[in-house]
Amino acid sequence: MEKKGTSVFSNGLIWFGAGVSIAEILTGTYFAPLGFTKGILSILLGHLIGGLMMFAAGMIGAREKKSAMETVRMSFGEKGCLLFAVLNVIQLVGWTAIMIYDGSLAANGIFSIGNAIWAIVIGVLIVIWILIGITNLGKVNTVAMAALFVLSLVLFKIIFFSDAVNTAIVNDEAMSFGAAVELAVAMPLSWLPLISDYTREAEKPVAATLTSVITYSTVSIFMYIIGMGAAIYTGEGDIAVIMVKAGLGIVGLLIIVFSTVTTTFLDAFSAGVSSVSISKKINEKWAGIIVTIVGTIAAIVYPMDDITDFLYLIGSVFAPMIAIQIADYFFLKKANSYDKSVNVKNLLVWLIGFICYRGLMRVETPVGNTLIDMVITILLCLIVNIKASGERGVHED
Repeated sequence: MEKKGTSVFSNGLIWFGAGVSIAEILTGTYFAPLGFTKGILSILLGHLIGGLMMFAAGMIGAREKKSAMETVRMSFGEKGCLLFAVLNVIQLVGWTAIMIYDGSLAANGIFSIGNAIWAIVIGVLIVIWILIGITNLGKVNTVAMAALFVLSLVLFKIIFFSDAVNTAIVNDEAMSFGAAVELAVAMPLSWLPLISDYTREAEKPVAATLTSVITYSTVSIFMYIIGMGAAIYTGEGDIAVIMVKAGLGIVGLLIIVFSTVTTTFLDAFSAGVSSVSISKKINEKWAGIIVTIVGTIAAIVYPMDDITDFLYLIGSVFAPMIAIQIADYFFLKKANSYDKSVNVKNLLVWLIGFICYRGLMRVETPVGNTLIDMVITILLCLIVNIKASGERGVHED
């Protein structure tokens, strides 16, 4: 009997859960120095760039019915893919820890029983989500997402329409527009090595991928704006303090705990899927549970208050990676390295793209550095591969 694929609706719900996140709200607070208008523009531009990349990555997996790391193997080869699989598992363990840390800190700010206790509670709930499984989460996610959406609207109303808000003084020089765009790109960029893990099972590949990206981008923009608005209009960057001041007690607690669980579940589950690319002997579900346990322990032990350097590191690794996949799959229309050991040309182009990204971080541009780095990497990939094909043709003659 053929396994039933995931519906467009369930894919949309999964990515709604990814967008409703404390990490997204906290990242949104960094935009306050720009002021509301510039902040909104940078958030929109960043999500447009990130969303287009997410769609391209998701479409490859949806069309080929392959996981994210299997699609990477198509462009980099079996052993070349291992590099990105290991890096992806590391970033997902990092994300799992960061999300649990942020969630436990915020939850404890509302109902104080200790950060460690809240980290364990959130970790246990994530494990339950993983055990339920991606294809069985439809009804659970429907209830959880509907509740989260209503609670997020309540939070939005309190921040933007409360009589008690105070407009904070904004320093335009504290963050450049380009740096803000880059921070807005960074969050959708972090999902690039994951999205195919979910679109690969879609019944309708194009519709499911488009719905996933639009849903995530819309909700993520909303979360960023909540964070930015909280910092500008209430003068607070701590979302737990805002909720307590607003009298959101149990409602705020529910927002924090369930938004953390529904987002971090995706990180832990995808870490398990990526682990299979490292070794076929690994069970993806149990690997995801182990990642959750490791992330929970790390959240208890290590402080993780500033994640900007982590976001930029993710960008420098995965922006040139997806740029090469886009060039290889959509422009060159080959991506034929699945059964090869290593595609040396593409790996070298990625390394140049990685170095280029790190260099661009020191240059101020109005669109950030991800888009520029991707254009450079795509063009370089096309030139190198077309030239190599031409040389093979000459030798064959």
